[in-house]
Amino acid sequence: MTQEHPPVLEVRNISVGFGRRRREPLFRALDDVSLTVRRGTTMGLVGESGSGKSTLAKAVLGLVPAQSGSVHLLGQDTTRLSPSERRKLGSSLQAVFQDPNNSLNPSYTVGRSLAEPMKAQGIRSQQTIARRTAKLLEDVGLDPASAAKYPRDFSGGQRQRISIARALMTEPQLVICDESVSALDLSVKAQILNLLADLQDGHGVGYLFISHDMSVVRHICHDVTVLYRGQVMEAGPTRLVTHEPAHPYTRALVLAAPVANPQAQQRRRAATAAYGRMSGATAEASSGCPFVPRCPFATDQCRRERPEPQTLTDGRVVACHRYPEWRQEDRADAPLSGVTSGDADELDNQRLKSETA
Repeated sequence: MTQEHPPVLEVRNISVGFGRRRREPLFRALDDVSLTVRRGTTMGLVGESGSGKSTLAKAVLGLVPAQSGSVHLLGQDTTRLSPSERRKLGSSLQAVFQDPNNSLNPSYTVGRSLAEPMKAQGIRSQQTIARRTAKLLEDVGLDPASAAKYPRDFSGGQRQRISIARALMTEPQLVICDESVSALDLSVKAQILNLLADLQDGHGVGYLFISHDMSVVRHICHDVTVLYRGQVMEAGPTRLVTHEPAHPYTRALVLAAPVANPQAQQRRRAATAAYGRMSGATAEASSGCPFVPRCPFATDQCRRERPEPQTLTDGRVVACHRYPEWRQEDRADAPLSGVTSGDADELDNQRLKSETA
């Protein structure tokens, strides 16, 4: 993906573990995960609940410690910074979370909420803050006079716009969007996604976009990393990963995403059953590939040995012993071929239009 863009975030072989009971080994929420976000581009991070997506976001934000590996923001290793040093990162790193009702203080005016990130970076000029607040509110499609109002005066979609404006107040290089549109209805979701894309064009910000919705990821992300049980299954340009999955788990996620074609949707639903229960991210993993209990193409090698990531000729990375053989063995081609790549893009665009009837 567009190597001319310099990286704003590099996660290198990071592992995060959590203690359970005494004398039990750490639970590996992340296990040797790497990814890169480049300036002005969006890296999608996709997987089921329990796959480690939010843990990775917390590790980048410094909210959970890493047992190994490193996180580099604008070339600086942030994994061992002191609290005071980490606070200075607020000018370069911000986040937008799922529920704006929890991230906006109901007793603060919008203007006061937007001023907080700048004040945290030592900017005290009221004139500078007011000018920046007015500009960002306009950028997200709100009247600058909204600064005098409270969160209760706005709809859910408008509150998320305010959260995005606040995240951009310090002109960050990287914004983490952690399920930032999943709580919104379809029309509002489309507006926010298009707003994020427009702001990226105007501000050059890089996004780490966390989602479980493949259609949303395909709409907004340049690249995507697929996580399962804290391990990277596949990574690469979004169009290749979503249209020609190299890993069976990626294919299962694609099949689980709804399409607006009833016949294709019915075939997808039937094919998804071959991949086992889609809420199985918390099941016990084998000593080999963690997807073995649900993979219809697994062999004894898959159960014994953890697959090493391999780089394909098209630039993708996949961790699968059976690639490309499993694709020839797959008997569920119809659900994906029932809607061509071009048709799928058009269907996604129809679902995600900002102008709805």
